[in-house]
Amino acid sequence: MTVQSPGGSAHRNLIIADIVERTGIDDEMIDRLVRAFYARARLDPLLGPIFEGNVGDWEAHFSRMRDFWSSVALMSGRYHGQPMAAHLPLPIDTPHFNRWLELFAAAAQEICPPPAAAHFIERAHRIADSLELGIAASTGKIRSRPARPASTLPPPTSAAKP
Repeated sequence: MTVQSPGGSAHRNLIIADIVERTGIDDEMIDRLVRAFYARARLDPLLGPIFEGNVGDWEAHFSRMRDFWSSVALMSGRYHGQPMAAHLPLPIDTPHFNRWLELFAAAAQEICPPPAAAHFIERAHRIADSLELGIAASTGKIRSRPARPASTLPPPTSAAKP
């Protein structure tokens, strides 16, 4: 996958090529992951009502989320939104982010080979932490990084086996 970037960043393309080689992530995998996650989330008693109450055009949302995850996972630069601004007005807190991570991790582990699932899940944790802390800060709350469900944590990587 070659990504056109301003200034023709050869270094960025090498990083992207390395990610693709290590994980196998491509646009089709991203689409399957996005659809699998939302199939679960829309039916979830905690998250479903929030998504259903805020997403009017699901195909447009899927397209936006494919661009988002392409940018997050592959550094493609396709997403041009403001996730924090989109999430600030929502009635969400730690239980919602934890449930989002549980459903996302389950979908990633079902759809993706292990290296790709780990790559997506690690980035999902960063996103959940960033959004949750940003929302808390916007309301004047100070909090530490929340504990996340163990089922969503990527397996530890080790350079050498015992």
